[in-house]
Amino acid sequence: MTNKLRPSIKHGSTLLGLYIFGIILHFFIQASALEFNLENTWDWVASQPPLFFWGSTFFFFLLCGAAALFRNIYGGTLLISIISGLTGATIYQKMKATGEPLYPWDLLQLKNASEMASMARDMFSPVMIILTLLVLFGLGLLIFKLPKLRFPLAWRVVLAVFSISAVAMFVQVAGGKYPTLLNKLSYENIFWDQKANYRYNGFVIAFASNMNQEIIAKPEGYSEGAVREIAERYSAMPDQSAAASPAEQPNIVFVMNEAFFDVTRMKDYKLSEDPIPFVHDATAKQPSGYVLSPEFGGSTANVEFEALTGLSMSFLFDGSVPFQQNLTSQTDLPSIVSILINKGYQALALHPYDKTFYSRNRVYPMLGFERFTGQEDMKNKDWLGSRSYVSDMSAMKEAVSQLQEAGDKPTFLHLVTMQNHYPYTNKEIHGGNTISAEGVNSAYEDQVETYAEGIKHTDGALSYLYQSIQDLDRPTLLVLWGDHLPGLPKFVYEDAGWTDERLRHETPLLLLANYDIGSEPLGTISPSFLGPTALRYSGLSLPPFYKMLEEVRKQLPGLNKKVMLSQSGVTDEASLTDAQKLLLDDYRMVQYDLMEGEGYSKKLLFAE
Repeated sequence: MTNKLRPSIKHGSTLLGLYIFGIILHFFIQASALEFNLENTWDWVASQPPLFFWGSTFFFFLLCGAAALFRNIYGGTLLISIISGLTGATIYQKMKATGEPLYPWDLLQLKNASEMASMARDMFSPVMIILTLLVLFGLGLLIFKLPKLRFPLAWRVVLAVFSISAVAMFVQVAGGKYPTLLNKLSYENIFWDQKANYRYNGFVIAFASNMNQEIIAKPEGYSEGAVREIAERYSAMPDQSAAASPAEQPNIVFVMNEAFFDVTRMKDYKLSEDPIPFVHDATAKQPSGYVLSPEFGGSTANVEFEALTGLSMSFLFDGSVPFQQNLTSQTDLPSIVSILINKGYQALALHPYDKTFYSRNRVYPMLGFERFTGQEDMKNKDWLGSRSYVSDMSAMKEAVSQLQEAGDKPTFLHLVTMQNHYPYTNKEIHGGNTISAEGVNSAYEDQVETYAEGIKHTDGALSYLYQSIQDLDRPTLLVLWGDHLPGLPKFVYEDAGWTDERLRHETPLLLLANYDIGSEPLGTISPSFLGPTALRYSGLSLPPFYKMLEEVRKQLPGLNKKVMLSQSGVTDEASLTDAQKLLLDDYRMVQYDLMEGEGYSKKLLFAE
C-alpha cells in the first residue's frame, strides 16, 4: 500500500496540471460574473491574489474529486469543465438580465431546469450553441485520442477523501467558521450589499459565504414584551374609514402581471401606437398610481412575497428569496390569505406555469390558499405564438371562470401571469409584431417592439377581465399591478435615460371594480401595502398588523433597498423623523418575529 501511494514525477506533474486548470476555470467563472469584461477580471485578480488563489484551490479540489471518480483523469476534467461552463453561462445571463449575481438559493430552481432552459433558449445565438457543441465534441474526441492518464486505486481513494474534506472546509471557512484565516485572505463579509460582496470577494467566495447566511438580522431588544408593546400600540388605534362601501363582502382579485410596465413613459422612444389604451383610459378614471417594486427585471416571487404577506424586502439581506429560503420551512405565516379566510373568504391561487417554480406548490398552501391552479390544471389555455408562455387572455378567462363558479362565499383570487416574461428576442412569441418603435438602437429595436406587442395583448386581456366582472352578481374588486420592469437589455434603459432608481422600480398600479370606488390617486406605494389598500376599498376592517402598515404607508409609502419615499418624495434613513424611525423599528421587529423569531405577533397582531 505504501509503495502504491508513493508519489512519482508523473503523479506530481498531473496534480500540478490540475491546479493550473483550476486557475483557468476560476478565472473563467470570475470573468462571467463580471460580464466577461477581461480588464475588470484582471484588475480583480491583481487586487485580490489571496482570494483568487484560494478560489482556484477550490476548483483544484473539485478536479481531484472528479479524478477519483473517473478512471481516466481526462473524463473527470471534462465533467468539471462542462459544469463550470454551464455555471458561467448562467451567471452571465442572470447578470445581464437582472443585474444580480447568482445566489445559492437560485440552485433550488434546478428542479425546474427544463422551464429555465425554455426561458433562456432565445438568449443564446445559434452560432454560440453550435460552437459550444463543437468544443465539447472536440474535447470528447481528444479524451479518446490522448493516452490514458490514470491514478492507481489507492491514490483515487485518498484523493476522494481529501477532496470531500477540503471542499467541506472551504465552505466552512467561507461561512465564517475560521475568521483568522478569512482575515488573512482579505475577505470582507459584505452581506448587506451582495453586489459589493461579489465584486470585492469574487464569485466563488461570495457564493460559498451565502450558503450559511441568515435572511434577516435580529433587532436589538427583541422579546415577547417588545412585540406585545407594539401590538398594544396598534390594536388601540381606531378603525379607519373605508375607501368604498360595497353592498356585501366583495370578491378581491390580485392580478400581478409579469413585467407589466408602461413603456410609453420612456419619451425618447416613439411607438407607432399606444399599446395600452385601456389602462391609460382607466387610470384617468379609477384609483391608480405606481407600485415601487423591490426588484428590477426579475425575481417575481419577491414582489409576490411583499404583496401577500405585507412584509418588506427592504429589511432582508441583499439577494434574499424568502419563498425559497424561509417560507418553505414555515408551517404557517399570516398573510392577506389567512386574514380574508378569517373573514369568511375562500382563497384561490392561479399561475399559468409550473406550480413548483419558486416552490409555490409548497408556499401557497402554507399561506392558506385552498386551491392552486397551475398551467397543467387550466381549462382555458392558449398561446399567442410559437415558443411563448400561456397568454394573459387565457389567464383572465380562467380567473373569470373560477369567480363564476365560486358559489355563495366571497373569493380572494391571486393571479400571477406569465405572458410577458423575458426573453424578448423572438419576434414570433406574440404571433408577430404590429407595433414599431423609433429612436431605439437598431440592435435592440426588435426586443422593444416585441415587448410592446406583449403588453398590447395584456391591455386587451385586462379590458376583458374588467368587462367580465360587470356581469358578476357579487361586488368584485380588481387590484392590478406589474411585478417589475421587463428584463430588456440595460442599454435600452440607459439610452432612454431611465437610470433613476425610482423610475427603474415603478410599475403601473390600477384598481377596478363593479361598484363605486372613486378615483382617488394612490401615489407610489410598495407592494407590502396592497393588502390593507384592498381591504380599505372592500369596506373591510383591518387587523392591528394592517393598521401598522397603514401608518407606515402614510409616512413612508415606498420602501426599497434602492430608494425610500416619504409623502414629499425621495428620502433616506438619515432624514427620517423620530416618529418615522419608530414606525420602521416596529415594522422590522414584527417582521423578524414572524420570519425568524418566536411568532408572538401571530396571535397579537392578526386577531380582530
